[in-house]
Amino acid sequence: MKKLIALLTVAGMLTFGVTSIVVAQDQTTPQTEQAATDTATQTTAAPETAPEETLVAEEAAPQSFHQVLKQKFIEGSPGWMFPVLLVLILGLGLSIERIIYLNLSTTNTQKLLNKVETALEMEGVGAAKEICKNTRGPVASIFYQGLDRYDEGLEMVEKSIVSYGGVLMGRLENNLSWIGLFIALAPMLGFLGTVVGMVAAFDAIEAAGDISPTVVAGGMKIALLTTVFGLIVAIILQIFYNYLISKIDGIVNSMEDATISFMDILVKNKTIKK
Repeated sequence: MKKLIALLTVAGMLTFGVTSIVVAQDQTTPQTEQAATDTATQTTAAPETAPEETLVAEEAAPQSFHQVLKQKFIEGSPGWMFPVLLVLILGLGLSIERIIYLNLSTTNTQKLLNKVETALEMEGVGAAKEICKNTRGPVASIFYQGLDRYDEGLEMVEKSIVSYGGVLMGRLENNLSWIGLFIALAPMLGFLGTVVGMVAAFDAIEAAGDISPTVVAGGMKIALLTTVFGLIVAIILQIFYNYLISKIDGIVNSMEDATISFMDILVKNKTIKK
């Protein structure tokens, strides 16, 4: 619950920040237009220098990628862009949380096996359990569960390892379903904006009674930009999703190999004093 609250707080802060930027951009637009009008008036008063200076100024101030992105975001209608942006923020938040969790769950299994085997041979099960308790990761947790049932026999140890391994695999895959939902939701929201934009374009054509580029430009722009942003968000989240899947597969394979070696160690040291 604490992780969920923190994630929603971060998402809200990011959304509020983007909203402030867009609002500031909208507020700045009239001022920019007014300044452009004043400049045009001054240009009319001094025609001998206006055309050349205007062309040089336009060529000397190219827009950055960030500025172009904000401009396209506003042109695509914030009402349709904000849901896509929110999906991106939530998806990235969950992906980053999973990446951190999985990296913290990665353990040097060979080193852990050597420590557990040495502790079993030298000091007994209690020392081996202490090593597993102080080691981070699902592999150490599985070893601890097995050692905790060591006095009940190797068959019970194996059952305990299998059962607890399933629980840990579920924890590793936590929130992946939500990321998959966001991957599917982003292009769907984009396509919804496309349909609405096309409807607006046809309404404008019907109202004007004329099919001209000026009439349909607004609706077509919303239709195309929402689709583009939705597909970009889906591609970004899909890359993170595939990385997480490969990371989980690697950890699960490591758990299975380490568990087999761990059972071999227990069989070899089955006469150790508890």
